[in-house]
Amino acid sequence: MKKKPSFLLALAPILSMVILLGIGYAGLGLRAELLMLISAGIAGIIAVHLGYSWDDIINSIVGKLSKTMPAILILIVVGLLIGSWMIGGTIPLMVYYGLKTINPKFIVIASFWVTAFVSIATGTSWGSAGTIGVALMGVAAGIGAPLPIVAGAVVSGAYFGDKMSPLSDTTNLAPIAAGTTLYEHIGHMLYTTVPAAIIASIVYLVVGFNLPTTNTITPEKVTTILETLDSIFNFNLLIAVPIIIVLYGSVKKIPTIPVMLTSSMLALFNAVIFQKFTLQQAFEATISGFNISMINNPNFDPTTIIEDIPVLLNRGGMESMLGTVLIAFCAYGFAGTIDVTGSLDIVLKKLLKFVRSTGSLIIATLIACFTSVCVTSNGQLSILIPGEMFKKAYIARGLHPKNLSRTLEDGATVIEPLVPWTAAGAYMARTLGVPTLEYLPWAVLCYLGVVFAIIWGYTGLFITKLDKNDPIYKEEMEG
Repeated sequence: MKKKPSFLLALAPILSMVILLGIGYAGLGLRAELLMLISAGIAGIIAVHLGYSWDDIINSIVGKLSKTMPAILILIVVGLLIGSWMIGGTIPLMVYYGLKTINPKFIVIASFWVTAFVSIATGTSWGSAGTIGVALMGVAAGIGAPLPIVAGAVVSGAYFGDKMSPLSDTTNLAPIAAGTTLYEHIGHMLYTTVPAAIIASIVYLVVGFNLPTTNTITPEKVTTILETLDSIFNFNLLIAVPIIIVLYGSVKKIPTIPVMLTSSMLALFNAVIFQKFTLQQAFEATISGFNISMINNPNFDPTTIIEDIPVLLNRGGMESMLGTVLIAFCAYGFAGTIDVTGSLDIVLKKLLKFVRSTGSLIIATLIACFTSVCVTSNGQLSILIPGEMFKKAYIARGLHPKNLSRTLEDGATVIEPLVPWTAAGAYMARTLGVPTLEYLPWAVLCYLGVVFAIIWGYTGLFITKLDKNDPIYKEEMEG
């Protein structure tokens, strides 16, 4: 006979997951995927103890995964898109002209927007901070600007792009976790991200105008990157058309995968016709990613370039997304196992007694995301786990899932680089040469998103409601 678990028994697999990830992943550096599967195993033992069969468990896991497969397919196509945009010259084009906008007289605001531009183009906060960000830090050092301020602007810009780029893994994971679509998610994030970016820009302008500068010479590293990109790629207007296709598809709400595939095919055409890569190399870039070893120019010697160039260019390909997909599969394996017993519903029902409004629900979500970031040190898990926890609670309250997906990004993606012991916090500190706690006050965008998320939650502004006749409501609450 199947039984429902008590509150303590329902809480047990969730606590075991938190402890395993906290000690194993954050403390000992063990792989999160296996720890999630061990947590799923513990949840499975409890389910069997309560009378549920293996078929019940596996059917629940398959049900969870089947709902997320369209979004996971988008994630894989994003890898294809990045690889094709890279070998076709689209991403290098955006990086090239982004770097050309640097003006040392406006170093702080330039650091924010140039890094944001490159991060949107590449879909990677780490890559943009590790290449353009490092170059900008060189500019700052050259003109005597305070490095913590510039580093904070770089981090803000990098994570602005990470939140808003359809190429970013977290931007794709958040709608997967919440149960909405990629473009709905990006559009809804504008309401917290744009106000935060405007205020950040004002802060950086005011601070920048008061900075003493000693010279206005473009540093050697920036010049070298520009010259290298110019020697590798042939830039023209057609190289930018793949971007326009994606933007047009977003505005017209055309299905994501056909739009991205169309954009990729044009980028591959550019790679063969304008960049003079072979068809085999173009296809290889979509699978394994672009690599500078593919460059055919006899005057180009990859062994003589600065290390920033491979960091910037060697990326993309469907295979690059498999790590993210694997984490998603393991996380949903755990989610499906605890769902079969209704454990999550029991725990949430207890916790949600303290939630009296949309604002308090958003705060609860933000706290869960922040706690997950601190425990797991992993932004992906900090989106997937709270997303699964709160998905039904948002819908039951008549809130569209895109409210949840936006809150997941506001509470996890941009908070991760502000915590010193996370992978992102350590990476940014090491790469930019400024300790996390020193650049934290100046990473204005990263914490203002949280502020606006709470404000909109309590005022009801920019909160999208969900009607009970909506298919999303019926599927989650009645299906």
